[in-house]
Amino acid sequence: MKNKLLALGIFSILMAGNALADDHCDDPVADWQPRDALRHELENNGWQVKRIRVDDGCYEVDGIDSNGNRFEAKFAPASLEIRELEIRFHKGGRAADYLDKDKPHHRHGAPAVTPASP
Repeated sequence: MKNKLLALGIFSILMAGNALADDHCDDPVADWQPRDALRHELENNGWQVKRIRVDDGCYEVDGIDSNGNRFEAKFAPASLEIRELEIRFHKGGRAADYLDKDKPHHRHGAPAVTPASP
C-alpha cells in the first residue's frame, strides 16, 4: 500500500510539473532566427541589450529600455515575437508605454514591444 501511495504521489508531482511548464517555446531549431537579429531589432528601438541566452527554448534578453528601466523578456526564437516581459520601473515610464496599440489581441496574450516615448 505504501508503494502504491508513493508511486501515485510521484506521478501526481510529475504531471503537475508538466501542466505548469507552459512558459517554454517550441519552435524547431531549424526555424530560429539568429540572436543578432533580435539584438538589432531591440537596439533599433533604443533598448540596450546586456545578454541574450536560451532558456526553455526561448531567447531570454536582459537589458535596459529607452527610459533607463531594466527589463527581462522572453522571445520566440523563430518569429522573435515577445512571449513574456518584465520591466523594473525606477527611472520613469509606465506599462502603457510597452503595449502595441495596433495589436490588442497579440498572440499568447503578451504585449508587443514598441519604443517608449522619450
